[in-house]
Order: sequence, then structure tokens, then C-alpha cells
Amino acid sequence: MRHAAGSPWSRTWVKVLAAFGVLILALLVLVTFFPWDMLRGPVNRYVSQKTGRHFEITKRLDVKVGGTTRVLMDGIEFANPDWAQDRYLIKADAAEVDVRLLPLLMRRRIELPLIRLTRPQLGLQQDADGRRTWALGSDTKDERNVPSIGALVVDQGTAHYVAHAQGADVRAEFAMDRRPGAGAAPAAPAEGTPANDPAMPLRFKAQGRWQDQPFTAQGRTGDVLYLSAPLQQPFPAEVQVAAGATSLRARGAVASLATLDGANVEFQLQGNNLAELYKLVGVVLPDTPRYTVAGQLSKQGESWRVRRIDGRLGHSDIAGELAYDHAGKVPSLTGQLKSRMLDFADLAPVIGMQDKPGAKEPPQPAATFTAKGTQIAAAPASSRKAKGKKEAKDPMRKVLPTATVDVSRLKTMNADVRIDAAKVVNAKGLPLDRMSTHVLLKDGVLVLDPLDLGIAGGRLTGQLRLDATAAPAAVQARLDGRSLDLSRLVPASQSLRNSVGKVQAQIDLKARGNSVAQLLGTSSGNVAMLMGRGEISNILLEIAGLDGGELIKFFVEGDQRVQTRCAAMAFDVDKGVMLSRALVMDTNDTVFTGHARVDFAREALAIYVKPAPKDHSILSVRSPLEIGGTFGAPRYGLDKTALGGRAAAALALGAINPLLALAATIETGPGEDIDCVATLRNVAAPRAEARVEQTAPPVAGSGGKTVDDPGKKMGAASAKR
Repeated sequence: MRHAAGSPWSRTWVKVLAAFGVLILALLVLVTFFPWDMLRGPVNRYVSQKTGRHFEITKRLDVKVGGTTRVLMDGIEFANPDWAQDRYLIKADAAEVDVRLLPLLMRRRIELPLIRLTRPQLGLQQDADGRRTWALGSDTKDERNVPSIGALVVDQGTAHYVAHAQGADVRAEFAMDRRPGAGAAPAAPAEGTPANDPAMPLRFKAQGRWQDQPFTAQGRTGDVLYLSAPLQQPFPAEVQVAAGATSLRARGAVASLATLDGANVEFQLQGNNLAELYKLVGVVLPDTPRYTVAGQLSKQGESWRVRRIDGRLGHSDIAGELAYDHAGKVPSLTGQLKSRMLDFADLAPVIGMQDKPGAKEPPQPAATFTAKGTQIAAAPASSRKAKGKKEAKDPMRKVLPTATVDVSRLKTMNADVRIDAAKVVNAKGLPLDRMSTHVLLKDGVLVLDPLDLGIAGGRLTGQLRLDATAAPAAVQARLDGRSLDLSRLVPASQSLRNSVGKVQAQIDLKARGNSVAQLLGTSSGNVAMLMGRGEISNILLEIAGLDGGELIKFFVEGDQRVQTRCAAMAFDVDKGVMLSRALVMDTNDTVFTGHARVDFAREALAIYVKPAPKDHSILSVRSPLEIGGTFGAPRYGLDKTALGGRAAAALALGAINPLLALAATIETGPGEDIDCVATLRNVAAPRAEARVEQTAPPVAGSGGKTVDDPGKKMGAASAKR
């Protein structure tokens, strides 16, 4: 055995291993004490040649070799490509760069776990075609030429970032807080963290443009900016941003600054209009009044989520949660919003009912001249009004809202949001009490289904559909109203407040347009309304703007209150023109029937109402009523030529049939005798008087001229249809 141990082969292996160990030791000594600064010139030339840009270590080079090699440079200049705005990608007093050798040698992949910069000047730019200044290969569009940076430490420096695709041109300044404890390890901030929180020693200020909108920002972060390196704990940050009237305050932590994944931030956002956020972050939101919103913001992957929303929109409170995901072709918004009290005026800009700012004074009448040429100034409007004369209404004045709604943004995102408002106020003349709906927006088509509204103490349900891909927008409405309180249907009406009755309604309309006026002016479909037993007070006065005395003559002489057994109306709508199929009101002593034509495009009226007495003696002094003119200036009159005892033209049974099904839904109270079905059938049955009237000669008017009955004309037109 001793011979084997001392064999020549054993001695040879010992010598080889010893020599190899000495060589390794020598290499380590050489690497450790190697004057790396001697290679500064060759390194400068090599990097410049490979990147095609000027690169220079201006003072000293040192290297700490290892699995992750650290390169220390005193003074560094690395130029940008010729197409960039800034001369240098980086120019710093000192830099320390950690480099992983194995990925670099095996895959030519540049991995830099850590970069430390002292007083750097950074010039970062990305063009719309994909070129970027921080790509280190000859092809600056190739993602493989972009180094992977784990963490960045910046001490007293500046940065200029330009990205044409984002409309960004931002300049930032960095400063490290060197007070004792400021360099402590980063940690998630706790509630009540003081302003000199050692977890966030790096302060920054920024200003410039984002999405081509000017902004300013300031804040604090940890001393190490973790761009892609895995974090042992969330990275703290605090920021304040202002862009015009929009401001944001946020404080929290994030797992990755490069992707903002793992973000968990408390924020407060306020501004003049939510729609302005579209310019800054690309989220499609409607026009709104001034708002303030607070909540908790988080991010995972391509999805942002806002929880515990608490804020105000104008005078309305809002709460709930929303999620915004932009992983697909178009971003998607989902969630739910609730409001204890919703001010409808805050929604007016969304539906095109906002007041016109800066409305001009009405034009003054031109001055007149005497025969001698003396000018007589026109009387001011105030003095004219003071005379107490009733001003003539302008027949050309438009009443329907013409403000357009921009629906093009509906094509830029999808949505699935539930909205509930327990109470609605200031509904701009609408008797809206509450609202609940499910908003579905996909590929430019907006659907409110189901739509559930509290209207006038009753309920209006159905579906609304708006297709923004059509030009102009295509709208479809299918609505069903139940138990609507007549006294509240028209809040502006003084006399209707004393009326009693429950109204049922059905609406099925299609239209094209981007404003209320356009939609009504192109609408087609049908509308039906029905009311059982009740009491009305000068309802036509409120609808037509009539004088009370004239209307009293039309109803019961000396009595402004009318007891009703049934009131019904049904209309066909074709291209903005609404024609009556049935128009009837059954009171205790009279049945009123009529015909109506309403042109929404021209805002024109043509209504004819006839009384048919149950007892001829009480109607001897009454005549049919005619209403014409426009919405802005209605005209009315009593048809003096028609005999008060003449019965109304019989209604076609086909016009009444659609109302019979609606009549069956009327809710009757205990002891009430409400029979709209019987009333409608009785009205539809031809009477002897009506048959006689159809063969009667024209009625002689004043001066011996014959006067055609407009009710007959409209009835004939209705029958032809």
C-alpha cells in the first residue's frame, strides 16, 4: 500500500492539482490587483464601435470580477443616436453597474441587476416607430437589444423623457435626502407616516406634457427604484400630480415600477370634468360637473381595480367599485356604482340637456325714424316688459334640446356596469324619483337593460339601445310605464298638482340622431297612454298654453275640475311625425274624442278635440277645440261654426284595440268603478249621430261661407292609414 501511495502516478496528480491551484490563485491575484484602468481606452473604443455611439469613461475604470461582475466608472458619457433630441443617453459623475457574465457570454443577453448613478443626466426617447435610445444594439427597435435592469439608484440628477406615441415630453429632477436614517431599507408606509419618512428618501419633481397635456408632479420614493428586480417587500411611493384643473394625490406601495404590478395605493382625484381624463389616461368617461373621488387602487397584469370608491360628482354622492382591463383590443370597464342622492343636473351634459353658457341677449328692435329724419331710439326690453303687455311668442323659437352628444368615444371601449340611485333630485322638469340600470357597452353599441326608473310615484321599465357605429347614432327605446301619478307627471304644472289619477304607458320607438331634437325629429314607432278614474284640472291649458277662461268653456261652464272615468291616447310615429290612432277622454257627462298631428322635426302642432255629450242640454254652448302653431308659440281657438250638439266622429275599432290590452293592467282600488275597456269599446262603436254627421252638408260659417270640419279631415287621414 505504501508503494501504491508513493507511485509515480500519485505524485504526478498531486503536482497537477498544486499547479492548477497556484494558477487559480495567481489569476485571482491578477484579477484583483489588475490595473483595469489601463483598459479604459480599449473599452471606450470597443463599446463605441459596437453601439455606433460615442462612449467614454472619462476618469477611472475598475472591475470587481465575480458571478455578477461589478464595473465601477468615475465619469461616464454615453451618447444617444443621432435622431434623438438629447445629446447623451447618460452622463454622470460616477456609475456602478452590476453585470451577469453568464447570460452575456452564452446568450449575448445584457442583464444588469443594479445600476448606481451619481448626479446623472439621462436622455430617454422613444419614437412612434419603436426606436428607443436605451436599446444598445445597432437595431434600436429590437427588444433583444434592450438591457434588463433590475434596480436603479439615483443620487442628485435629472432626466428627460420623450415618447411621441404617448405625447410625452417630461423633465424630472431627483434629490436624495441625506439626513440620518434616510437611507434605511424601503418599507411599506404606515398610516400617519411623517413627511421625513426614512423609507422614502428620494424626492423628485417633474413637469412637461403627457398625452400632449401639460402637467406638474412631485413626490417621494424609496432610495432604490426596483424596475424589474423581484422585491422582498413592496416599494413605497407618494406622488402629487396636477394637469390643468385635474389633480391627483396618491400614497402606497408597488411591487414593480416597470409594470406597476402589485400596486396598492390610496388616492384622491379631483377635477372639473371626468371627460378630461380621456386626454390623460385614455379612459372613456362622460362630461360631468366638478368632482372629487377617493378610493383604493390596485393593479395586476393589465387590470386596474378601484375599490371603496367614495366621492362626489357635482352635488351627487357616488360609491362602489370599478375594474379597468386593457388586455383586449379595446379596454373594458366593469363594476357597480351606487348613489344615495343623485342630482340629475349632474347628468345633464351626458344626455345633451346642459344650459348653454354665455347665452346672448335677445336682439333689440331697430330704431325708427320720423319723416324729418329724426331718430327715435327703440325702447329697452326692460321698459317694454314693464308696460305689462303680454309679449308675442316667437313661432320660430325651438323648444327641443339641440345640444349634441359625442358618441364616438363609445367605440373606444367596452363596459359592463350596474348603476343604482336610491333618490334622484333636480330632474329638469322630469318626475324622476330613482333609477337603476345595467349598462352594457360592446363594440360601440350601448344597451341599458334592464332599465328601471321610479317615475312620478310609479315605475318605468324597459330597454334602451344606442348604436354609435351608425352615423348619426341609432337609438331604440322600449318602455313600459305603470301607476304613474298624474299630479306629478308634469312637475312644472300648477293645476296638475291637484289632479288625481294613475297613468299607464307603452313606448316603442326607433330614431337616428345625436341630440334630443334630432332623435324626436326622426323617430318612428308607437306610443300609448291610458288613465282610469281620476280628476283633472285644466290639463289642456297646461299642454297647449291656453287661457283658463276659454278652457273652462270647453269643459264644464264655471267648473275647472273634471271627473274622468277613462282617458286614452294612442299614436303612430313615422319619421318624426306623430299621428293619433285614438284620442278619447270619458268624463261623467261628456266623451271627448279627437285627432292630433305632432311634427317633431318642425315642432308643429295640429290638434282637434270634440265634445260628445251624454246629456245634450249641458253641452249646448260648447264647441270643438283647435290647437295649432309650434311648440314655442302654440295657437288655439274654439270652432264656433261647429254645432255643440254634434257628436264626435266615430273611432275605428282598429285604433282602439291596442289600448284594450293596456286597459286590463289598470289597478283598481276598493269600491272603485273603473271600466276603461267598456269605455273604449263604446267609443269605438259607431253611433247614430255619427252616421248622420258623415252625410251632413258642410256647415255655413260667418258670411255664408262653408267651413270644413278639420276633425273629419284628420279622421279620414287616420282611416286611410
